[in-house]
Amino acid sequence: MSALMGKAGKKLFEKHLEQYAPADPLYEFVTDEHGKQKRRKRELPPGLSKRDAAILRSVKKRAHYLDKGFSICGLRFGWTFLIGLIPIVGDVTDASLNYLLIVRKARKADLPQWLVNRMLLNNAISTGVGFVPIVGDLVLAIYKANSRNAALLEEFLRIRGDEYLKMTGGVVEEPVVGKNG
Repeated sequence: MSALMGKAGKKLFEKHLEQYAPADPLYEFVTDEHGKQKRRKRELPPGLSKRDAAILRSVKKRAHYLDKGFSICGLRFGWTFLIGLIPIVGDVTDASLNYLLIVRKARKADLPQWLVNRMLLNNAISTGVGFVPIVGDLVLAIYKANSRNAALLEEFLRIRGDEYLKMTGGVVEEPVVGKNG
């Protein structure tokens, strides 16, 4: 009886854990007509400018490799986890990579300051947790700040693309985007 309860509790825990883990920014899983799950690249949201599409594609690819590039025993982790295992130097390097490869690239899409602050908060949480030896690195492997930042960017650009499609009546062209500073 205890084993049955333990098995049911584990399944329930796994189900709820999936809700908190961010989705893979680059790939999605689909079921084919034979019931097999296959991995395919996620489609970009409609209505994006060429610049926004290129930025989003780049950020999604980088976030995937930094957060979910490897899989061992069903646990997906990336370069940030491996680099973070090196005490102090690894955590500083991880924070630098998170900023330089994800946030700085995303800022080129003319994001509002509140969104950039949210992305920086994700990186700060990741960095702070990473300084805790071993346990912090395990939490980092689950938290996946880069995937969260890629999801924030994708959602913002999806809304921007929807607004552009509404303004143009569904015609997808290269919108004129002003440069800041």
